Amino acid sequence: MKTATATKTATKIEAILYLKGKPLSLGEIAEYAACDRSTAAEGIIELIDSYARRDSALEVVETTDGYSLQLRSDFQDLVQTLIPVELGVGALRSLAAIALNSPILQSDLINLRGSGAYQHVQELVELGFVKKRRDNESRSYSLQITPKFHQYFQIEQLPQPFDTKEQQLELDLAVEDEVEEVRD
Repeated sequence: MKTATATKTATKIEAILYLKGKPLSLGEIAEYAACDRSTAAEGIIELIDSYARRDSALEVVETTDGYSLQLRSDFQDLVQTLIPVELGVGALRSLAAIALNSPILQSDLINLRGSGAYQHVQELVELGFVKKRRDNESRSYSLQITPKFHQYFQIEQLPQPFDTKEQQLELDLAVEDEVEEVRD
């Protein structure tokens, strides 16, 4: 029998796996979710079970590097069709994080997305989607989207950044609920 706490933990873990966009160990998940390893393990099991029962394009899997939220293999052909050739999924997620928090310190982006974001930033700067400049108040770089981003993705205005991670998680969960309602 599922408890409300286990469901809340599973939902939080789902948001963490989505936002990090890379496999995470049980210890990392427990740390990000601010819970013990046992609670994190229960949440992961519930999440894996939940995705297995849904008719979803996503799945939670255990890899050699940890647990990951990923697109089911049945839908990999869509990746090539829908994502611009020059940008991979990781770079797109990093770009989304930059766009939603623009300007953002590169060090904050690395904390959010992991060390792979260094390469993503380099790609995004080379493609002209992101502007990188030295921040006067820290040793990090300030990252900001460029007009090319708005033109390429045909986005006039982006939502305002959130004050807290809880507000971001609430929005992510609300969007997920909306998507599930549309699927039903």
